[in-house]
Amino acid sequence: MKNEVLAYAPDAWVDESRTQIGYEISFTKYFYKPKELREMKEILADLTALEKEADGMMAEIMRGIG
Repeated sequence: MKNEVLAYAPDAWVDESRTQIGYEISFTKYFYKPKELREMKEILADLTALEKEADGMMAEIMRGIG
């Protein structure tokens, strides 16, 4: 409580009548390793390539309908 809660919320309290034995481990807090984000240019290039690919597919679908 002292290290995990009171450091961030000094006015927090515990209702001892509802306390249970056990502990929940926050795997994200202790084990998460953030990935470096891609450059915006790379993302835009991928989106442009996907748009071109989807446009070809849409034309093919429309030919099948008509």
